[in-house]
Amino acid sequence: MNVNLINAGILSLAFLCLFAIAEWLYHKRKVEAELTRKLVHTVTGLLTLLFPPLLTSHWYVLLLCGSFLILLVASMKLNMLKSVNAVERITNGSLMYPVIVYGGFLVYHHFDQYVFYYLPILVLAICDPVASLVGRRFPIGKYRVFGQSKTLAGSFGFFASALVIGVFLLIGVEDYGVLFALSVATSVGVGAALVEAVTYKGYDNLTIPLAVHLILILYNLG
Repeated sequence: MNVNLINAGILSLAFLCLFAIAEWLYHKRKVEAELTRKLVHTVTGLLTLLFPPLLTSHWYVLLLCGSFLILLVASMKLNMLKSVNAVERITNGSLMYPVIVYGGFLVYHHFDQYVFYYLPILVLAICDPVASLVGRRFPIGKYRVFGQSKTLAGSFGFFASALVIGVFLLIGVEDYGVLFALSVATSVGVGAALVEAVTYKGYDNLTIPLAVHLILILYNLG
């Protein structure tokens, strides 16, 4: 039997279990939607890290991402998956996620370097929630962009976490030198944090990975 198909089925089950847990937390444990959405956001990103080792063909990634995009669109139309959709702000972020994951997989295949997939996904999965949580916990330096409230503390949290992730991947996975890794990771942290600060309505799920890809290409990593 096709190993890719088996792995795609296992990954689909894992994603469905994640949605089920989020729904249980929202409906039964009364966890607010902002937190359950962040949980889905982060764990989804971590699960997609399994795509390169488990799926050798981009068609299976397209099948997974396309299926979940359809599921998310249907859930919005039918007023379901409230653990993801029942946030007060207007956002299209959940719809951007499958698109950028598939796009990131194609870029990774083109350049044949893991950093082109793992760095954008990890920055999106970890740094974006970190910025939100730090900003809520330490609302220092409030500012508004396109009607959305942001904080300098949250932006710094985004930058710091992106810097750590970037250095770890560039040294530990791709074996670049320390100074070069610090330079690239700093640029990624600053660039992605600025993009996150000025993007609204969930489109940062698209613009953050694109910014990371652009910075990596400008450093001639491909």
